[in-house]
Amino acid sequence: MPDTRRGVLYGVAAYTMWGLFPLYWPLLKPSGAVEILAHRMVWSLVVVVAVLAVRRHWSWIRTMTRRQFLLLALAAVTVSVNWGVYIYAVNAGHVVESALGYFINPLVSVLFGVLVFRERLRRWQWIAVGLGALAVLILTLDYGRLPWIALVLAFSFGTYGLIKKAAGVGSAESLTIETLVLLLPALGYLLFLQADGTGTFANHGLGHALLLVTAGLITAVPLMLFTAAALRVPLTVIGLLQYIAPVLQFLCGVLIAHETMPASRWAGFVVVWLALSVFTWDSIRAARTSRQERTAAALETV
Repeated sequence: MPDTRRGVLYGVAAYTMWGLFPLYWPLLKPSGAVEILAHRMVWSLVVVVAVLAVRRHWSWIRTMTRRQFLLLALAAVTVSVNWGVYIYAVNAGHVVESALGYFINPLVSVLFGVLVFRERLRRWQWIAVGLGALAVLILTLDYGRLPWIALVLAFSFGTYGLIKKAAGVGSAESLTIETLVLLLPALGYLLFLQADGTGTFANHGLGHALLLVTAGLITAVPLMLFTAAALRVPLTVIGLLQYIAPVLQFLCGVLIAHETMPASRWAGFVVVWLALSVFTWDSIRAARTSRQERTAAALETV
């Protein structure tokens, strides 16, 4: 199988797993969102350490700088906010709103490019960001409040990606540091719950305990699949594949969880999808133009 095709399959697998998460987290009830988050941190560390042990890949520890470690510690805090809010949203019946967060995440990344890297947006990118802002306004009127779950998920994940890019550390390696930073507070919280008699790990049967342990596996596997995809396919392809996850999350919320979707909420989502269509079309057009210019420049030098 060609490497590019294999990369696409890795990407599809990663985003499909992320998109089906709304079917998994409710299985962990009666565990609360914070308890599930703590188990996710602990067991993710076990999985990535096992992967690194199989690969015998430990040399990166000696080359890690203090700056990288501090950035990954900050990333750990950021991703814990993202994970915790997402688990809460799914188990509290806000699957559609959580999907919205990942729909608008690409627009947040563009906004970060302007604010942090002083990038200049093309006209159609500004239009896409403007449509995204309009969609948030429509949904604020629909919910009677800011769609805070969607905004926290979008901005926390966008910030997480920004920090990870600055750190420049591989997926399994960075996840090891992130979960290691979170290990002591997570373990401390779980031990407190068990001592207090409110923990669910040992009180709801072997099946429930195994589901909590599996949280580490389903956290680590899609991250490693995503990294494998990113190494094999262009960013434009990754940009298209990323919509698989929120589409599946949205379908889970509407078709399986049967969440209410009044006309005003549909209107907000239609505007979001229009913004993403404009953004995606412009990204593909810009990539094609850039490729044509590089080809023409190469031909001129021959």
